[in-house]
Parts: sequence; C-alpha cells; structure tokens
Amino acid sequence: MIITIEDKQFDTAKITQLYPAAVVKTGHEEETTQVSLEWLDVEAKGKVEVVGFGIFVNLGEDEKYSFVFDTKEEMDEAVGRIAEQLQS
Repeated sequence: MIITIEDKQFDTAKITQLYPAAVVKTGHEEETTQVSLEWLDVEAKGKVEVVGFGIFVNLGEDEKYSFVFDTKEEMDEAVGRIAEQLQS
C-alpha cells in the first residue's frame, strides 16, 4: 500500500517506524531531539522548549524522513490524513 505524507509517497511494506513526536531543544546550543507526545503531556510540564511537532518515518536504519509542523493541531491534521489512507 502506498501512502502520501505531505508530497512524499511511501510504500507501507518498507516502513519500519511511523510515529508522531514533539521536537524540543536539548539545551545544548540549537540542538533538538524528539520526545513522545505522552512524555511531553505528562512529564515535561513546561520544563522543555517545544520548537515543533513532527511525523517521523523510518525505512530501515539509513533512510529517515521528518515532517515538522509549527503546531500540534497541524500535525494532528496530517496524522488524520495518514489514518484515512490506511483505512481505505
């Protein structure tokens, strides 16, 4: 099955990971990292600086794609579009 995220197409048979996450500053210069949305909601409680929200796609170890959005609402809309494709 082929799904489209933004303008990029992926064969679901090749996807090893597909997940949403928050992108936060690590505190080291401009470095960022991904954290789970659950951790952000439960544990972070204003302790980290969120710089965006993303959908991350891994095709094995070496091929990774990131789709980063300014707001959680934008990311949620994109996740909804992916879910619709997977349900077809």
